[in-house]
Amino acid sequence: MADAVAGGLTDGGLPPTDYGLVVPDGWFRIPLEPDGWKGPIKALTERVFDGQDDAVLLKREFSKALRARAEEGHDNGGVELYISATSIGPVPLSSSLLVTVVPPGQGFRLDARGSSQQISAVELPFAGPATMRRTRTVPVVDDSSGNRLPVTVVDYAVSVPGTEAVLLLTFSTSLDMFADALVELFEAVAKSLHWK
Repeated sequence: MADAVAGGLTDGGLPPTDYGLVVPDGWFRIPLEPDGWKGPIKALTERVFDGQDDAVLLKREFSKALRARAEEGHDNGGVELYISATSIGPVPLSSSLLVTVVPPGQGFRLDARGSSQQISAVELPFAGPATMRRTRTVPVVDDSSGNRLPVTVVDYAVSVPGTEAVLLLTFSTSLDMFADALVELFEAVAKSLHWK
């Protein structure tokens, strides 16, 4: 993280060199360094499809979708991606967390852009004040991603102390029936954010 925030010092002192998060058991970390996601994506794919030897095409598509997500996250400043590999009975808890460092000088802020969004100021116990935005998006019929499920996204934007950079936590889930419970889980993860 230090490289990403270098040059953004203010007169507030030295910035942290890293951050820490506590994520639930069953969430799989994929570092978003160039070529750093190949091994973790392969390991996650094997874990998700363990014992399903007849799911070759599904495994390939799952791996391909994860690679595309990792590349997109990296291209947008993402530093790590967490994917939930847990289930409640036969229902996979489809959720993820993308951690992004927004460099100094970007003038970044979360804005409410529609009636399906909620935005509020929150206090993270170990990281300080943050802005939280919750959005629920219903995909259009011809969505190019092929998604047909409503997606709930919760963003937490936190200023990196001593810099003008912002750390952005972007949680998402397409499990509409469990969205409120997962939003509470996302909040617990965000509240674990701490500076090192």
